[in-house]
Amino acid sequence: MGAKFTVQSFQEAKRKQEKITMLTAYDYSMAKILDESGIDSILVGDSLGMTMQGKDSTLSVTLDEMIYHSKCVTKGVERALVVGDMPFLTYHINADEAVRNAGRLIQEGGVTAVKLEGGVDMKDTVKAIVRAQIPVMGHIGLTPQSVNVFGGFKVQGKEEKRALELIDDALALQDAGVFAIVLEGVPERLAELITKKISVPTIGIGAGTYCDGQVLVVHDMLGMYSDFTPKFVKQFAQLKQTITASVDGYIQQVRSQQFPEQKHTFTMDSSVLERLQERERV
Repeated sequence: MGAKFTVQSFQEAKRKQEKITMLTAYDYSMAKILDESGIDSILVGDSLGMTMQGKDSTLSVTLDEMIYHSKCVTKGVERALVVGDMPFLTYHINADEAVRNAGRLIQEGGVTAVKLEGGVDMKDTVKAIVRAQIPVMGHIGLTPQSVNVFGGFKVQGKEEKRALELIDDALALQDAGVFAIVLEGVPERLAELITKKISVPTIGIGAGTYCDGQVLVVHDMLGMYSDFTPKFVKQFAQLKQTITASVDGYIQQVRSQQFPEQKHTFTMDSSVLERLQERERV
């Protein structure tokens, strides 16, 4: 399985120019599969609001829900670094509350690090969390918790002014002490500029090939979530089709009495059965 992937491993991977791999997980079974497959890092994302809860955004996901799913994920992980998303309004009020909530994800959820959205405006908050000895991953660009401000899930940084803002955001997060930054929904060449400009690793999602690593929502990557498929998603499997075919087969075999077969059943001592039958006849 290899050595434990740590916060320091992120920095070492960037130094060696080795790409970092990251996927989301929300439960024990999936986390165990990803970990055993050799993934470097697992994100317990607030994207669970859509993939697990069927909502149209991440905004209503609560800290308690994040802690619950983080507990499930960390139970199945031995090697990968587990990062927990800080949900909407758990780090926006003040730094003290942000530290307290980040601490809950660490203590109760069992994650190693937290991720929060925002750049320059979150610099002081990030500093406070880092001072509390909690590793922080930044997230800039298309930040899902700001979807109402952006007017939808729109690519960020196409215009010069916005691109300069994202560069400033990345530098501010680096200065605040993050160990990595997610770049979501930004032009590939802007992501390249940011990646070269900062010393901490960049993890891309819809940000092209020049980032130091990549992250995807596992349900997207496996073809399990069909409500919406972003342009940047590559489906490495079509598990929805596989699962649908499997369920169809199950339904047909139950109805035709092909399942369960004898090998799926349990036996009992015939003398016990005879006595039971005799009691019923009486």
